[in-house]
Amino acid sequence: MTDAERLTRLEERYAHLSKHQAEQDKAMLALNDELRRLKKELATLRAQQTSQPEPGQIPQDERPPHY
Repeated sequence: MTDAERLTRLEERYAHLSKHQAEQDKAMLALNDELRRLKKELATLRAQQTSQPEPGQIPQDERPPHY
């Protein structure tokens, strides 16, 4: 294998790795955005779950008393 062939192969590998890194960066940014969105949604759901109904107001999931 000549030096020119070796250099060409190395350049091809470098180009492939550079493209792969760019794709991974995009995927990581997308996952980070989704994680932020899910954390915000989870915090909202937890706040709704722990919020207490106002006095005199029947919670929607509470069953009425049976007589």
